Amino acid sequence: MNAIAQFKTDITPEGADYDTVRRVIELITEEYRDQPSLEAIAARLDQSPTQLQKTFTRWAGLSPKAFLQAVTLDHAKRLLRQENLPLLETSIEVGLSGPSRLHDLFVTHEAMSPGEWKAKGGGLVIRFGFHQSPFGTALVMATDRGLAGLAFSDSGDEAACLDDMTCRWPNAQYVEDTQATAPYAERIFEPGKWTCDQPLRVVLIGTDFQVRVWESLLKIPLGKAVTYSDIARDIGQPTAMRAVGAAVGRNPISFVVPCHRALGKNGDLTGYHWGLTRKRAMLGWESAQA
Repeated sequence: MNAIAQFKTDITPEGADYDTVRRVIELITEEYRDQPSLEAIAARLDQSPTQLQKTFTRWAGLSPKAFLQAVTLDHAKRLLRQENLPLLETSIEVGLSGPSRLHDLFVTHEAMSPGEWKAKGGGLVIRFGFHQSPFGTALVMATDRGLAGLAFSDSGDEAACLDDMTCRWPNAQYVEDTQATAPYAERIFEPGKWTCDQPLRVVLIGTDFQVRVWESLLKIPLGKAVTYSDIARDIGQPTAMRAVGAAVGRNPISFVVPCHRALGKNGDLTGYHWGLTRKRAMLGWESAQA
């Protein structure tokens, strides 16, 4: 039994909720190639997107979008492994815009609970190490749950870079362990290792608003860019551009959670916590990969 089939047998809501969840699962399973949005699904079921999101998430433990991603990924893995389809053909077959979008699905994420965030890292052991990258020295930080931090430093500024990151979670225990962080650095900066076999897991540590902004950043395809206004609309707060900009600037997992793909109102590069030169380099490098 595959993961999707197992998922279907594990939820047992009753009454109207059961019918709603059942219909969402059937719709997504049958029409995943169309990549239906939450709004489109809600319209088909004659429900509000907000209520549908709450009902499905309460019973299923994940959002309709997350379930759609799981179904898409399940089919992509089958096509890649069992039918040996090339990456581009696989992307088109499962309804994605191209290989870069397929890669985005292989970066999985979870968020720390509000209580864990309020503890400012209390109880967390964060391992860190400095590694070479296409964009200078990279500070990689990880917990036992996945990648928790990625920052960049110019030569000689490593200590300041480390201070900048550790002050975000001052109550955590920090252990220098380059052996533990090296595999993350290899996965992040080697496009040949962006595979579906071992999705890169990242752990988002921030406020609820920040996490929503960072999740929106994860939707931006490789080689593309959006504005802060686009992100504000995506999270349902179209007037919160300034707050969105602040949250983008506090993203602790640079590059992987692609805050460098966020631009100003007129498409200006605006600021970047690790320097505009580095932001330009990232965008150019990704355009070449895409």
